[in-house]
Amino acid sequence: MVKAILSLLFVTFIWGATFPLQKVALEGVSPTFYIALRFFIAAFLSLLFFGKGNFKYGIILGIVLGVAYTTQTWGLILTTSTKSGFITSLYIVFVPVFAYFLEKEIPTLFQIFSFLIGTSGLYLISGGIGNFNLGDLLTVFCAVSFALHLVLVTKFSRLVSEKDLLFPQFLAVSIFGLILNIFFKNWKITPAATGSALFTAVFATILAIYLQAKYQKKIGNNVSALVFLGEPVFSAVLSYFILGETMSRKQFFGSFLLLTSILFSSLERVKIVRSTNQKGRDGCEDVT
Repeated sequence: MVKAILSLLFVTFIWGATFPLQKVALEGVSPTFYIALRFFIAAFLSLLFFGKGNFKYGIILGIVLGVAYTTQTWGLILTTSTKSGFITSLYIVFVPVFAYFLEKEIPTLFQIFSFLIGTSGLYLISGGIGNFNLGDLLTVFCAVSFALHLVLVTKFSRLVSEKDLLFPQFLAVSIFGLILNIFFKNWKITPAATGSALFTAVFATILAIYLQAKYQKKIGNNVSALVFLGEPVFSAVLSYFILGETMSRKQFFGSFLLLTSILFSSLERVKIVRSTNQKGRDGCEDVT
């Protein structure tokens, strides 16, 4: 359980680091072509190491992930790295909805309380709902798509190996980006964009999604969503050091609330698992 949470927290750090890195790399570059390049690299490497995989489930995940990254990357050009990270994290609000309809997974009262703490933190960090621009709106669509993707990853990784979801998923995203870029007709690529695409392909795509598929099913959708709440915190901290973006006292307090919600949910999950294991041992003793 602890290993699963720490693994997903590592994934969260990597994803948080991509916001300032891609903000710099996307200057003068088409976001759709960048996505196509990033996921082509990821698809090639995953085919090389993990094989063709399962196209039935991989393509579905790829379409959803393609929408998520396209709206996020395009929105990142039009808004700040810090704000993009926090708006993206709004997917925690949508995860329980998709989890209920697709997995019949009902959140506990403690998880609902954690969600309220987390969303309160998001509100403080974003500075309120007003003054949204087009980049912010695109990032909201990104959040909805990531929520659906998170739930589908849990669902499909119970049916096939997590390795089988990699190549077809990444290939679908790459093709998705290429098709969209035909309309934008910007095929320019820079050394910074190439380096960023390579880094994100290896660490933020192949490694991160593999760990997500492997460990997310062990702790459930709702707890995973709360662990991923740390993503905008890492994004904000790294954006400060890399881009010079700053945070107010309210935003720092909001970050504290986000981390608190993660801790509460994680502790509750560990308590539930220990209680279940204890009941199992007691049952065995009763039988003997």
